[in-house]
Amino acid sequence: MTAESGVHKPNLLVLVGPTAVGKTKLSIELAKSFSCEIISGDSMQVYRGMDIGTAKISEQEMEGVPHHLIDVLEPDDAFSVARFQSACAELIPAITARGKLPFIVGGTGLYVESVCYEYQFSEAEADEAFRQEQQRFADEHGTEALHAKLAAVDPGSAAKLHPNDVRRVIRALEIYHLTGQTLSNQLAGQQKVSPYELCIIGLTMDRQLLYKRIEDRIDLMLEQGLVEEVRSLLDKGYSRDLVSLQGLGYKEIAEHLLDGLPLGEAVIKLKRDTRHFAKRQLSWFRHMKDIHWIDVTHGENFPDHLAEIRAIIAGKFGIPLEYINKH
Repeated sequence: MTAESGVHKPNLLVLVGPTAVGKTKLSIELAKSFSCEIISGDSMQVYRGMDIGTAKISEQEMEGVPHHLIDVLEPDDAFSVARFQSACAELIPAITARGKLPFIVGGTGLYVESVCYEYQFSEAEADEAFRQEQQRFADEHGTEALHAKLAAVDPGSAAKLHPNDVRRVIRALEIYHLTGQTLSNQLAGQQKVSPYELCIIGLTMDRQLLYKRIEDRIDLMLEQGLVEEVRSLLDKGYSRDLVSLQGLGYKEIAEHLLDGLPLGEAVIKLKRDTRHFAKRQLSWFRHMKDIHWIDVTHGENFPDHLAEIRAIIAGKFGIPLEYINKH
């Protein structure tokens, strides 16, 4: 309830953190404790048939907790922050109406932040000719060269976008081309006033341990059949140029399968790029406000971390601790 307006804001729980930090396990325990329905805040887990490379939660791992925005699109269907916002605008009130707590879990910073603070994005129309021109430039000179073009006019956005994320790099260039204003300036100008009663939990850990967990996870993905998963997608006719197949794990393995890049080199590249991605995720989240940070470096202290987070959530939402379902 805001004193100024007297309007009750719906509660929204959010869990963020870099890839491989341990969000999935913790999210299930919290969801059971607070009777949540989870909304995936991951831009890649929306795609069907892309399970291993996205570290998608399995039905068994869900333990009966309802999950949304997982396996809802085909790989050739573009997902965007606007689509994510629109979906959340429907899901959050529907979950609340069921007497459940909406719970966004994910690592795609812009997606999560855009919902938390109801961002308004540029109304700039599309310039299809400009997009095609930039795509041809990327095809001819490489994604790094395209990314350098963005860095020259909008270093803030360039720092947050991977060179492989060609669609978003082109969109950032397009916004500048059409409006003369950078995407990063637009984001900086957002008021960051939330329509929700927010409780945002951020997970962090020792950087070297995080990198070790990333490398171990990629080794496990390979054991689970990542190469076969990518081969299956390509065999179904999905282009390597799709946004989905430019994702980490898919792009590198596609280079192995289509260009003859030795698998060992593709894996080294994937591990390096994923470490860089995790670093960018942390940088993004560090600039978000309202986050309660929990250092989960010492995994053996999981029960203590869980108890600390439960107390934070209960305090934020005014829930007596004795009423929490402590699984």
